[in-house]
Amino acid sequence: MGTLHTQFTDRDIDRIIEMAWEDRTPFEAIKFQFGISESEVIKIMRSELKSSSFRLWRKRVNSGVSTKHASKRNPDIDRFKCTRQRHISNNKISKR
Repeated sequence: MGTLHTQFTDRDIDRIIEMAWEDRTPFEAIKFQFGISESEVIKIMRSELKSSSFRLWRKRVNSGVSTKHASKRNPDIDRFKCTRQRHISNNKISKR
């Protein structure tokens, strides 16, 4: 597990966790931005969250409520980011 942690900054790890926690952000978006697979995201979540929080997250991801997998998403949604977002890097909505 140490290799994943040395590959990313604390800020990157925080962002991966944030993206993983969000139901509408698919694993494919995390892979696109950080180059890690779903199983690597799960390893990060397991090591960084309390065990009870990790279990709740896994239950929610696998419940069918979450759209963490692109195949579960509405086919009309063909993007990883908000239409108001200019660049996926830093994931900030551009100021108007």
